[in-house]
Parts: sequence; C-alpha cells; structure tokens
Amino acid sequence: MKRKPTVIDLFCGCGGLSSGFIEAGFDVLLGIDNWTDAISTFESTHKNAKGIVADLFKETPQGISKMTGIKGVDVLIGGPPCQGFSIAGKRIIDDERNQLYKSFVNFVEFYQPKLFLMENVPNIISMGNGVVKDNIIEDFEDLGYKVVCKVLLASDYGVPQNRKRAFIIGTNNNRFFEFPRPTTKKPISTKDAISDLSEKSIPEGSKYQNDPKSEYQKLMRKNSIGIYNHAITNHSEQTKRIISLVPDGGNFKDLPEDLRGIRNVNIAWTRLNSNKPSFTIDTGHRHHFHYKYNRVPTVRESARIQSFPDDIVFLGSKTSQYKQVGNAVPPVLAKVLASEIKNYL
Repeated sequence: MKRKPTVIDLFCGCGGLSSGFIEAGFDVLLGIDNWTDAISTFESTHKNAKGIVADLFKETPQGISKMTGIKGVDVLIGGPPCQGFSIAGKRIIDDERNQLYKSFVNFVEFYQPKLFLMENVPNIISMGNGVVKDNIIEDFEDLGYKVVCKVLLASDYGVPQNRKRAFIIGTNNNRFFEFPRPTTKKPISTKDAISDLSEKSIPEGSKYQNDPKSEYQKLMRKNSIGIYNHAITNHSEQTKRIISLVPDGGNFKDLPEDLRGIRNVNIAWTRLNSNKPSFTIDTGHRHHFHYKYNRVPTVRESARIQSFPDDIVFLGSKTSQYKQVGNAVPPVLAKVLASEIKNYL
C-alpha cells in the first residue's frame, strides 16, 4: 500500500487546516498549539494525530523532534500569529512577537519538508507596501524554497463564507506550486449551510430533527449521527426585540434612530443574509445574528459556516468553542489546497 504523505501542523488550533489535509489523504502526525482547549478538540477529532500543548515561543524543532520521535515530514503547515510585524525601511524590525513566525521558519529549516504552507491574514501581503511579504519570501528562499503567495476567498471553494486568507506555499524541487482555481460557480448561501438546524437548543448528541435541505448539508452530516454544540444564547428581551427589527441581511441602519447607537461597533446588529455566503465568522463577538431567528448563531451554526463537518465536536466552554471555530481555516478550503498539494507531490 502506498504511504500517505505526512504532515505536522504548527499553531494548529482546533485543526481546521489539518482536517482538510486528512480528508485529502494525508497522514497528520502532530498538531502543536499553546491553547489546551483547542488541542483537546484537535486530539479528539484527529484520531491518529498527536496533539501537544507547547509554546512555540520557547520550544525548538529539535526539542519537539526528540519529544515525539518524529525525524522527518513531507509537509509542514500552520498559521503563526504575525501581529509583531512592524517595519523600518525595507526590513521587518525584530519585535519579539515575530518569534512565532521565526519559529515556523526554524521548523522548515530543521525538517526540510518537500512543501510548506503558511496561512495568515490577507494584509500580510500588502503590509508596508509589500515589505513584509518580500522579507518572508526571502527567509524561505534562503532555505532553498521556491515560494508563491496568494489571497484566496473561501466562498470560491465551496465554503459558505466570504472569508479571505493569505497562503504562502514553498516547494524545494525547483517547481513553483500553482494555486487551485475556484471550484464553485454559484456560492453556497448561509441558508444552504444552516437551514436544517433548529431555532432552539438541542441536547448534545441528539438525532437530527429535520432532513437535509441542500447538498452542502448532506456533506456536513455525512459522518455524523447527531448534533453537538447547538446550544443557543439566551438574549435579553430588549436585545431580541431590537434584533427582530432588523431584516434578513440588514444591519443597524435598518433600526429606528434612537436604537442605532446602542452598540458602538460598525458591524453591530448585522443579520446574516440567507441568500449569500456569510461574512467572516469571528471569534464570538456577538454582533452578528441568524438570518431568521432573533439570536446569534450557535457554535454548530458557526462551524457549518466555517465548513466543519458535524462529526467534529468542539470541547471547552462555549466561549472557547466560538473562539476555536472563528480562528480556524475552513476545512473545505483546506481540502481543496491539500488535494492540489497531493497532486503536486
């Protein structure tokens, strides 16, 4: 039997990126993150992978290799936080927060994978008029990699969400990687994603109450026998009344003058649009509401919009679950990239 290509996922969170790689036929050996809840979810949903709670600020690739016994890997993936990037002239200043990005570079240098994928916020490409991107490319080219980068829109690849992410991919065999073309002509709407899920909370593991109403819902339910993470948030009567005044796809501008300023955020009181992909799911700030019900989406509804299948169950407090979902790379987009990477390899 042909060996599956192996993967290590750095800054893995709950494992959205890894989920896509597993679906595409990779063997994810290891996920590393400093957040215990996210690693609990990762380990319980990525059956053959080991999850390690470790601070990549301090841990070295040599130390991780010794601890895990993993000496080599085909592909290295991850999304190091890059909030430390500040610029002087044509160089990134050595802010200590850049250590997490440097850690990713060190892992690539140590493991010498055939390919690496680094995921990040879209403006990493344009930051400092491209200085940050140029520095990143240079760091990896110095290690012998051919590097390409592109911002992808998740709704172009079968995810019901207009989420943009930057992907930087390096290869070590003198051939540049080519990004996949969009796979979806007609974007999947929020309604396509979550219309089978009930208005009220459902006890963990309950059977589905409705039949799937779209092909996407069938896909999300494929390996699951029940619903998890569908506990609704109980809002005050006043909040529910205000939400009820906002139409499907509307926002604070639809409210009477005297109610508009109650939440001082430009995205406040925004309802999802049932006929379009969702805007970017955040980490649970509670300003976005269901297109039909007068409440914020549940963790499961948010996970559906992120393209997490229903058999991935999020652990930890509800606040933690929202954050895990919001921080992740959509697995359906990750699978498209991983399949292209597999063909490339």
